[in-house]
Amino acid sequence: MKNSGSELQPVEKQQEISVGVVLRKSPSNTVWQKWLWRPVGLLPGSDEQNWKLLREDSGIYEYHAGSKLMELHRAEVESYKVALSMTPASAFVILERNEIEEVDNEYSVHKVTASAYEAQDYSDSDEYLVEAVPMPPSLLAWVEKFVDYFFEEKPFVKRKTSLYLQSN
Repeated sequence: MKNSGSELQPVEKQQEISVGVVLRKSPSNTVWQKWLWRPVGLLPGSDEQNWKLLREDSGIYEYHAGSKLMELHRAEVESYKVALSMTPASAFVILERNEIEEVDNEYSVHKVTASAYEAQDYSDSDEYLVEAVPMPPSLLAWVEKFVDYFFEEKPFVKRKTSLYLQSN
């Protein structure tokens, strides 16, 4: 554990915050898909507001699609550092396709994560849509504080092969 301040302040090894997701629904340019869905914003501390219309302009709609708990675990700080090193620093929204035909919203929010590795795991499946969304300043500060506290640089140690050991 490392602390950049003058005194050690205890940090829980697991933390969570509710994060709302803003989804933009815009007309598609293809005949195969009527709408394009894309997460465009995160709302830290947001309560559960499923599919509340926030804005409509020229046939483009933005919804507060829902809120999920974003969890940070000390064992995953390396993955959070990858997300923080992106330009801009981003969290990942994982959307799951709704199978119900009568529903207007094609996707539901499955998860919000700061882990680039977890996002990669979800993107390997064709069942989910994974998008990086820039972190708002308050969320960025929260993740950075957690990473700064728990990240420990591990020096690279080259292994010695059995051939090297036999010759000495």
